[in-house]
Amino acid sequence: MQKLRSIGFILVGAVAGVLISLNFQAIADRAGRAPLPIEELRAFTEVFGAIKTNYVEPVEDKKLITEAINGMLTGLDPHSAYLDQEAFKELQVGTQGQFGGLGIEVGMEDGFVKVISPIEDTPAFKAGVKPNDLIIKLDDTPVKGMTLNDAVKRMRGKPNTQITLTITRKGETAPIIVTLTRAIIKVQSVKSKMIEPGYAWVRVSQFQEATAENMVKHIDTLFKQGQVKGLILDLRGDPGGLLHGAVAISSAFLPAKTLVVSTDGRAEDARKKFYASPDDYARRGDDVLKSLPPAVKTVPMVVLVNGGSASASEIVAGALQDHKRAKVIGTQTFGKGSVQTIMPLGNNTAIKLTTARYYTPGGRSIQALGITPDIVVEDPSDTATRVREADLQRHLENGKAEAKKDAAKDAKEATPRVRTVPAPTPAEFKPIDFGGKDDFQLSQAIAFLKGEPVKSQSPTVAQTDAAKQQVKPTN
Repeated sequence: MQKLRSIGFILVGAVAGVLISLNFQAIADRAGRAPLPIEELRAFTEVFGAIKTNYVEPVEDKKLITEAINGMLTGLDPHSAYLDQEAFKELQVGTQGQFGGLGIEVGMEDGFVKVISPIEDTPAFKAGVKPNDLIIKLDDTPVKGMTLNDAVKRMRGKPNTQITLTITRKGETAPIIVTLTRAIIKVQSVKSKMIEPGYAWVRVSQFQEATAENMVKHIDTLFKQGQVKGLILDLRGDPGGLLHGAVAISSAFLPAKTLVVSTDGRAEDARKKFYASPDDYARRGDDVLKSLPPAVKTVPMVVLVNGGSASASEIVAGALQDHKRAKVIGTQTFGKGSVQTIMPLGNNTAIKLTTARYYTPGGRSIQALGITPDIVVEDPSDTATRVREADLQRHLENGKAEAKKDAAKDAKEATPRVRTVPAPTPAEFKPIDFGGKDDFQLSQAIAFLKGEPVKSQSPTVAQTDAAKQQVKPTN
């Protein structure tokens, strides 16, 4: 797989895909802080002076300092970043589940904007924008030469205004042109329904402030419809979100006081353990889980995951897997196992700094590895070659010597083989309908809960692969 030259999990109107600790703690002097590196700071001031004196055009001091801060943070790992006033405000608003934009999680590759993932139920998702699409033009302006921030700002705008994206997609001979209408996007982070009598499906698409409260309402409704024989928690394509949200969702299905996740970093306040307790998941002092039906703790359960399940999703899957509360079904997850803490700087700006790795109750570090499903079931509709944490430049290592040594091997063995399939035509633009009648992975989760055999591939894919193997090469 081609490595990304430059990639950042920057959303068009949202922040996701990272495990965020929203403590908004101030930066304070810590005991034992190392002395300032005088020689390096002298070099910095010399470069600063040289630019101010000799650069071809005048440059404001603010711009130089801001870019220096940006460089310090982006040089650490893919998830640490400087948040200017606009980005900081967007982060705070985004965690509430409402924000403006197109709904695309993007990075940069070869000078073009690369789609990491469209956010479910947004304009981009509904228009059929897919992972790995390259955006080469915004309206009539070529993307080549733009910075990622410039491209993102162009894609933002007032609701009900339009923008035309010109996209290239592997397998397509001509660019694809999609016109999207910007919107105030309200992400409904929880959905649910009875797939069939006795078998309930609950989908969490992102971990926000109100996710646990909303999930409780959905589960209450499902259990009032009759006996629930099996429950599927669908975390596919869920890029993560808030740490306490992950602890709350895990706690809904685990016994009280059960260890959910632990974090470990250099600072004392980065070394914590989080339990299935209101003390660790209730943000306003209210136990949002207290009204759950008792049967939710014991109902047979499956967690569905895929390569788009990251961060908070992996915490939940790992906790339920380690405690043998649920079987994890699907494909290898993303492998985002680090915690970012938001540290305000004043003037309504902040830094998002990676401060810890998180560990499952069994002590596993998921960083750059991911959660390996108990049962691997491929998704025949997911034809994109997904980018994972281990593919990102400067990604944080796993953190455990043995795990780090075997991470690449384990991930390779656990990840289903890549199939070559014809790329869909523009007329076939259709987002994956999680929970729909053609959802193969969901159907296999239901089969497992019923005690029936589980297929790793859909019959159509298996027949196609078998036919390919029977074709003999010609001279």
